[in-house]
Amino acid sequence: RKPSPCDAVWQLRGITHAQKYTQEIMKHRICMISDFFYPNMGGVENHIYQLSQCLIARGHKVVVVTHAYGDRMGVRYLSNFLKVYYLPVQVLYDQVTFPTMLTSMPLIREVVIREGITILHGHGAFSALCHEGILAGRTMGVRAVFTDHSLFGFADTSSVITNKLLEVVLTDIDHVVCVSYTSKENTVLRASLQPAIVSVIPNAVDSLCFTPDPARRRPGKGEGECPLELVSVKTSTLGTAAHSNNI
Repeated sequence: RKPSPCDAVWQLRGITHAQKYTQEIMKHRICMISDFFYPNMGGVENHIYQLSQCLIARGHKVVVVTHAYGDRMGVRYLSNFLKVYYLPVQVLYDQVTFPTMLTSMPLIREVVIREGITILHGHGAFSALCHEGILAGRTMGVRAVFTDHSLFGFADTSSVITNKLLEVVLTDIDHVVCVSYTSKENTVLRASLQPAIVSVIPNAVDSLCFTPDPARRRPGKGEGECPLELVSVKTSTLGTAAHSNNI
């Protein structure tokens, strides 16, 4: 092999040619799959989009699979050529598809084969499309990762059904990601997982985006900015109540 002009740069960084070659070939084709994605607004939707953009910036190929939103159906492209598949799947309630395990599996299989997917990343315990995608991917030998974004109980009917479904789906999962240590404990108990396969990547807030403008401050009034959830949860309710009461 003839030496390359770039070899000197790699050597200065302490990276051998073998390591450089390994880094070049270890590029993945990742499929993000969930019922929750744009144009619907929420924390999961924003998380999937931002994570996809970061992976694209690192040289990986990323596609997103979700269900159709109104007339938004088929293939669309977002920033940095992020490819989104809007599948014609029936929505049951609150943007969650009807879990049939029959209608969506052929579509997911087609996407996995067409895009040459090497990692399938599902998001959201309430997403039926996520569970079906993980099962479809594992039957095809594709590595699967699941990210849990929320906390769930153990007593009510909805939680019992969701927890049992999650336990079945995550039986053959390769890795699980949670957004907090409390969420990790909750997911390990709900899905009967080994803690060793569950990692914690905490949610981050860019404080620079929430810096108040001192010029707009009203004299005699104590004001501040409170970052809230994009969906109606306890944090939004508490923040609204505090604002209305001038707390």
